[in-house]
Amino acid sequence: MATLPATSPLENISQVSSSSSRSAPLPPHSQAASVLIMLVVTVIILVTVVGNVLVVVAVFTSRALRAPQNLFLVSLASADILVATLVIPFSLANEVMGYWYFGSTWCSFYLALDVLFCTSSIVHLCAISLDRYWSVTKAVSYNRKRTPKRIKMMISVVWLISIVISSPPLLMAHTEQECLLNNQTWYILSSCLVSFFAPGVIMILVYCKIYRVAKQRASTVFVAKNVIERQPSQSETCFGGAHRTIQEVGRKTEEEKDTEGSASRLKPPPPSCASISWVSSDHCSHHLFLPSPVARQSRQMSLSRNKVAQMREKRFTFVLAVVMGVFVLCWFPFFFTYSLQALCKEKCMIPDALFNLFFWIGYCNSCLNPIIYTIFNRDFRRAFKKIIFQTRK
Repeated sequence: MATLPATSPLENISQVSSSSSRSAPLPPHSQAASVLIMLVVTVIILVTVVGNVLVVVAVFTSRALRAPQNLFLVSLASADILVATLVIPFSLANEVMGYWYFGSTWCSFYLALDVLFCTSSIVHLCAISLDRYWSVTKAVSYNRKRTPKRIKMMISVVWLISIVISSPPLLMAHTEQECLLNNQTWYILSSCLVSFFAPGVIMILVYCKIYRVAKQRASTVFVAKNVIERQPSQSETCFGGAHRTIQEVGRKTEEEKDTEGSASRLKPPPPSCASISWVSSDHCSHHLFLPSPVARQSRQMSLSRNKVAQMREKRFTFVLAVVMGVFVLCWFPFFFTYSLQALCKEKCMIPDALFNLFFWIGYCNSCLNPIIYTIFNRDFRRAFKKIIFQTRK
């Protein structure tokens, strides 16, 4: 969210020279500092654009990333790309020059876009956390409804909320050389609450619920696994039943071997074995009631697919939790000091250098998501490598 400290160099200059109020003030930084700032911000812009373009291409080209919920990441990456192209360059010019050069009309749009993209990022993360929560607590019913159309509708709602929140700057008047948000206490507190604190609290609470549900399910699965391992399998029960039947037949044959014409009858296997495919009785001397390998293999493949899907969902939930945590860490200092200034006014003035540092740390968040995906998610890592190496060829 673009803003400048309440005290501006323009105020000091207007006291010295009232006759030249429209003249450009002196640059706030030395030439070396200005060059360093421009280099750092240029790197941030390039990393943001390239990294988030890779995210968009990866989701649309990689089979492992084509799940409907990944459309949230495409929309989030698009917001970061727009921040890097439509907001950060003008913030850089304002920081280096020390005044607003681009006129009052573009100032209104610039502030509105800044609030829009910042708000949309955190509302996207809030929607992603709710999507993860529903997929964990209502796995069967929600995953059936989790279609691309439904996800696109949720994304549209996210952008609509962000547009409503970011519209007030368009209605405010601005001077030619200053581009500041409304400094009234009610507006600052309400915008911070709606744009950051409320969605942030929702995200944290939802991820705490997800963690508790996942932990509870993990303990349940662990107990069930131990119970299953202690009980004999169906094939073992049938094998044991067949073995006992043959022993009984042997004893019966020995007792009645003096009786001619007596025929020993083999007891059928237990009812529990009826669901298992057995080999032909003509080959029982060679294959002693063995389960069909086809049924066993299909069951193992089904369990393996479910396990892979669960592991992928678990890893992705962790990655999104990291994304959420990094976003909060990057933007919390700015929103906290911004709202603190509105409450305390002159009693707790924040140094301009510190306030600007917090402001730029928030912008750095736009370039961090692709780096997080690369470090923590194997599917994104593979997709990025494939895209980069194919482009080089």
